[in-house]
Amino acid sequence: MPAYRSPSRRLKRSRSALMAAGALGSAAALILTGAGPAAAAPPAPDEPVRSGQAWMGAGTRIEQGLASSAAGRVTPMDTSGVQGIDVSHWQGAINWGSVKAAGIDFAYMKATEGTTFKDSRFSANYTGSYNAGLIRGAYHFARPDVSNGATQAGYFAGNGGGWSKDGKTLPGVLDIEHNPYGAMCYGLSTTQMRTWINDFYTTYKARTTRDVVIYTTASWWNTCTGGWTGMSTKSPLWVAHWGTATPTVPSGFPTWTIWQYTATGRVGGVSGDVDRNKFNGSLARLQALANNTA
Repeated sequence: MPAYRSPSRRLKRSRSALMAAGALGSAAALILTGAGPAAAAPPAPDEPVRSGQAWMGAGTRIEQGLASSAAGRVTPMDTSGVQGIDVSHWQGAINWGSVKAAGIDFAYMKATEGTTFKDSRFSANYTGSYNAGLIRGAYHFARPDVSNGATQAGYFAGNGGGWSKDGKTLPGVLDIEHNPYGAMCYGLSTTQMRTWINDFYTTYKARTTRDVVIYTTASWWNTCTGGWTGMSTKSPLWVAHWGTATPTVPSGFPTWTIWQYTATGRVGGVSGDVDRNKFNGSLARLQALANNTA
């Protein structure tokens, strides 16, 4: 006569089997895709961005819209020139070996925002990209509405934005774009904004010996700094202009060094959309920028 098993015991065994099957399925999915766990989608354009959760392009999409980015979707992948990506915690876990194998030479990742926020994936991204052989660097999402530029530069330099001449570390980036939390120019006048940026630049250089790279859009820079020329001979420009064949350069800069051409790119090793970028020059020139010999 078969042994009696209570309904509760049978239910527990069924639940355990389902959980085990789910775990195996998840593991198999990771092996098949080569990417980490699926990333959490950033807030939709009509949803608010919580403080500390902004990313490179969070303000750009307010200006340019996701439609322009989708128009620049890379299908098939554009592998011409020196290619890069920028990421934050929104991309989740990344398989950096697969990213490198996909033809990506450099990567920037969010380190800090304002004076109190650190990106939860920064350490993993910074170390993982380095070990995979990419040239990488860190960026700071600017919050001119919460403190002066010198304070934020110090916070950035002390929490991931430092630099070393190892051939693999790019100078840090000041990500200053349309405010995703409120007024476009963070409540500052053009004169105040120029002072804020210059203070950030001066403090960052004193801490690291490097000129900070500036990420921005033509629209934001021309509006919020009044087309200021004061950084044109000091900071390399990273311009964001999606879905176009040629980016518009902000007034006051002679040319672009890095161009973020889409926010809806795809790269092996990254789950979902990722910002795609192009370096204006050869790989040797990128290495020179990393080594401060450019």
